[in-house]
Amino acid sequence: MQIPLPKIIQGGMGVGVSNWRLAQAVARIGQLGIVSGTGLDQVLARRLQDGDPGGDMRRALAHFPFPQMAQRILDTLFIAGGKKPDEPYKPSEKPALKNSRWFDELCIVSNFVEVFLAREGHSNPVGINYLEKIQFPHLPSAYGAMLAGAAVMIVGAGIPVEFPGVLDALSRHEAVTYTVRIQGATPETDCQRVFDPALFFEDGCTPPDLRRPDFLPIISADSLATMLLRRASGSVEGFVVEGPTAGGHNAPPRGPLQLTPDGQPIYGPRDVVKLEAMRKIGMPFWLGGGYGSPEALRMALEEGAAGVQVGTPFALCEESGLEPEMRRALVRRALAGNGKVFTDPLASSTGFPFKVADLEGTLSEPDVYAARRRICDLGYLREAYRKEDGSIGYRCPSETVAAYLAKGGKEEDTIGRKCICNGLFSNIGLAQVRPDGYREPAIITLGDDLVHIGRFCSPEKPDYTAADAIRVMLG
Repeated sequence: MQIPLPKIIQGGMGVGVSNWRLAQAVARIGQLGIVSGTGLDQVLARRLQDGDPGGDMRRALAHFPFPQMAQRILDTLFIAGGKKPDEPYKPSEKPALKNSRWFDELCIVSNFVEVFLAREGHSNPVGINYLEKIQFPHLPSAYGAMLAGAAVMIVGAGIPVEFPGVLDALSRHEAVTYTVRIQGATPETDCQRVFDPALFFEDGCTPPDLRRPDFLPIISADSLATMLLRRASGSVEGFVVEGPTAGGHNAPPRGPLQLTPDGQPIYGPRDVVKLEAMRKIGMPFWLGGGYGSPEALRMALEEGAAGVQVGTPFALCEESGLEPEMRRALVRRALAGNGKVFTDPLASSTGFPFKVADLEGTLSEPDVYAARRRICDLGYLREAYRKEDGSIGYRCPSETVAAYLAKGGKEEDTIGRKCICNGLFSNIGLAQVRPDGYREPAIITLGDDLVHIGRFCSPEKPDYTAADAIRVMLG
């Protein structure tokens, strides 16, 4: 790796939970701060429509290397003083195989802004986390993050064999393609997302020299590490080994799906990564999922890991992007012994198990879920499929059942599906408001380590910082 091996990698969580403030706080201390790359196009768009309190977005945009592009974003989205609280955000363009230039520009600029701000004021490395399940924005997003100097790219929720080669080419400002999964595709189906950085250069602006970031895929099995090293289109610098106790999306259990009496997937011996095999590979690896304690860190180091990836303790610290009252309510529940995280096999439209934290007023409550009108207007987790006429369509099991069935979907796939996209934006204070005044409810994801949050705080002092969390974990 090009960077010093950190003992702690701060996880890239949710939409905007691992925001630039959190990543900057972790990086300043000398550990690896990570921003979440999920949905950054709309994170920036909504922050600007809220008036950019504090001016951070505009400050970063002033440093973007192609000023005309930055100005187009500002002219279109910035609202001085912010929109009214009961007004909806502007409709967004859904990610697709053939997106517009506007969508690509928004991805480039938004990823630049988040990484730039995370790197501001210090010289330590910062990384960004993407989900392989959300493939359409990969190319312009990665390029924008590289323009801002991202040192590490972590990719989970899939097997990203083409990502390393993309980083090689983008570091040279070369055109790239990315193969996108399309259900029912035939050899004649166009499955390529195409992106050429040269199309976005501006007269009088010299593209900056780019450093190729280190690439760390997230894996749930040692066999995936071996396969990635064999098939990846470029170099892999290490691995994050994530277990099913981690927050967010989890890999499904290997073998037939079995559920506990309350409906959670059962993981067994086949789902445990063989650390001896990881040691034999001879590359740096970090262990994730329940490693937010000094004892777990010591165990990981003794097992040959370079360190640990930690999410939940950082998701609940002061610098986290979670709404403060939501964050404090979760901490209070956990300290009182009522913190509960449910591994929901149905919630995510991806089909992956998804950790859902229990909190009043969120989609974890059946009444809140039942009261929400089904709609898919962000579309990050849509599935692309081949229509009978050979064209590409998009469907989501969280959209209206009638619409999903009309697109060839199965009704049983719609049962229990929750709108994770809208819910995750609500977590960070960017909830969409519908014309009738309905505000999209949140859906919070945390790891099983929530029950141990008392390591970092107390009922008398429920707030703690990222520095406090790191100090505890390092012992």
